[in-house]
Amino acid sequence: MLDATALKRDFPVLQQTVHNNVPLVYLDNAASSQKPQSVIDALSKIDSTVYANVHRGAHWLSDESTALYEESRDAVAQFINAANAREIVFTTGTTGAINIVARSWGEANLQQGDEILLTRLEHHSNIVPWQQLAQRTGATLKWCDITQDGQLDLEDFKQALSERTKLVACTMASNVLGTYTPAKEVTELSHAAGAVVVLDAAQAAPHRLLDVQDLAADFVAFSAHKMLGPSGIGILYGKESLLEAMPPFLGGGSMINVVTEEGFTTAGLPAKFEAGTPAISPVLALPACLEYLQNVGMELIQQHEHELVSYAHERLATLGRINILGPEPSKKAGVISFTVDDLHPHDLTHALDNQGVAIRAGHHCAMPLHQRLGIPASARASFYLYNTRDDVDKLVAAIDKAIQLFG
Repeated sequence: MLDATALKRDFPVLQQTVHNNVPLVYLDNAASSQKPQSVIDALSKIDSTVYANVHRGAHWLSDESTALYEESRDAVAQFINAANAREIVFTTGTTGAINIVARSWGEANLQQGDEILLTRLEHHSNIVPWQQLAQRTGATLKWCDITQDGQLDLEDFKQALSERTKLVACTMASNVLGTYTPAKEVTELSHAAGAVVVLDAAQAAPHRLLDVQDLAADFVAFSAHKMLGPSGIGILYGKESLLEAMPPFLGGGSMINVVTEEGFTTAGLPAKFEAGTPAISPVLALPACLEYLQNVGMELIQQHEHELVSYAHERLATLGRINILGPEPSKKAGVISFTVDDLHPHDLTHALDNQGVAIRAGHHCAMPLHQRLGIPASARASFYLYNTRDDVDKLVAAIDKAIQLFG
């Protein structure tokens, strides 16, 4: 069993109190997770001992930094079971990774009359780049619906696929409802229709085993800051054959081979998609967060979150006026979004913050999903490996007090 109480001691930010000496209960992990001391130490050591620009220096520091940079790429490839490290591109985040695919693959392969298929579970980062691509190319967007309990409607998905479908973009886990999608089946159906598949794994990679070869998706995107790592760094996995054929998106240093007055030639993979100076220290610290997750065990993390979200469902059900959104606990990640009758989510969140409980309120960068649900906003509590049943109890007690406060 995972000992969340013991793990919590590894996270300095979780040891503090807020407001009037109230212990902090952090339940906004779907936005960003916290860093353990080992990752904080790794960042400090990097900046103190080996920081230098990578791939372009001719001195010891640069050599050391470059070697560690590529070791980080190897660590990511192993973590997600990529065929080789050439399939790992470092980006600014999940958003940056998806935009690379939209710009590089999309503009080279889509034209007027082609279709892009999205689901109504998507984050804006997996919507807007495709809307922009459709505007540039003349392609059209189609939407796959969800069921009443917030799951992907596979029958609707199958009907939406056609010979005109060239790209399918699908989340692996909804950042609002927590819904796990049948990503492998989505990929198989899409490939059978001749479409390329982009999976948004921002809410999946931190919480469960991610095997890109088993999934067989063409592109997978996720971010370090949701999995105990630094912000400002993301990962784009792409099948090597697709990346090889794609033109680069950004131009500048690191992505070139030769530049003349007449033109340029690109560097090989993955450098041709990594223009400019990267987020050096965050990339070098990636192995520290991946090692922490692997030492705990991804299967144990998923099991722990399932137990927490199940317990939270039970406890919240004891309160009146609570409407839990999305599927039952067995079909989702450690996320609970809900509304409270006659209480705006923002008012609720402020009331909880005064009691030291940090959750999120709003549309969570998923406005089309909230429109589909018929609500303007929701409150969201999201759990991770360091959260405990006691955190759930404090959440429920704080919501109950807020309901009494607002009458």
